[in-house]
Amino acid sequence: MNRFILIFILIVGLRKGFSQSNHLNKRIHENFSQQTSRFFKYGSSGALTDFGYKQGIHSTTEPKSKILLFKINPDERAGAGRGPEIISNQFTQFGTYSARLKVPNVKDVQPNVGAVVGYFTYHDDKTLGLSEIDFEWLIADPRIIYIGTWTGHHDSLQRIGRTINLATGEIMSTINKIGYGGKPNAFSGLQNQPETLSAIKDYDASSRFYTYGFDWYPDRMIWWILHPDTNQKIILWDYQGSMLGIPQHASHYRMNFWHTNNWAVESNPLSIEKPTGRYELEVDWMKYKPFRKLNKLVNH
Repeated sequence: MNRFILIFILIVGLRKGFSQSNHLNKRIHENFSQQTSRFFKYGSSGALTDFGYKQGIHSTTEPKSKILLFKINPDERAGAGRGPEIISNQFTQFGTYSARLKVPNVKDVQPNVGAVVGYFTYHDDKTLGLSEIDFEWLIADPRIIYIGTWTGHHDSLQRIGRTINLATGEIMSTINKIGYGGKPNAFSGLQNQPETLSAIKDYDASSRFYTYGFDWYPDRMIWWILHPDTNQKIILWDYQGSMLGIPQHASHYRMNFWHTNNWAVESNPLSIEKPTGRYELEVDWMKYKPFRKLNKLVNH
């Protein structure tokens, strides 16, 4: 069975229950040059502060660029979604996603901070379960990137994930597990490609802006980064050969920044401290370009 036939069967089978697919965003290109966005709304479950969320302001790193600025609130409780967050107004699905961002630099201020930057899609459907694809950085060690998905229902959530130290090129793990505390099982073969990575010299997600992205297919997931000097696309994980963990239903496109008190970065088990400062996440732009033929099959 060739790949196109497999994709067609998958999508036809997914039409049932896809009421949200009728509201898919056609395309997103948000450069945050204005104080409000056509494509995103503020969606944090935490307290809204006058300093935590601003658009259309000049970057301190690149003064000519206007950005989305998130500042974490030291007084906010720990928990995903409690820090500043934006959420797309409409659903998104199969396509190419990309963003240019710089995470906060805290190594000389609070090296043990517990804080997470999330660039991701997320929608929890009562019938179909969770659809989540993510890039995450624990800012206590901005050399390390977490990528993966969450799918399924809350009593049996499925995780596929890869952890990479991009400054050294080390793939620290490539696994699947059930639930947040489940036993990780290592992937091999097509689910573990590429098996090796070259380091990006001096990679530090807090030192400069980098462009990150992922391609979401019904039967494949590809996470990537653009090399900051050559602009070459470097594949971080090309996951295929199985349907395990690949989201199938539409989601919302998001960015957030929040405090964690129970998830420490691998290189520093002490990194769960409450933030002591208003650390800053800068986002230059976010894009989404749907795969027209795939989404057309879902919508018709």
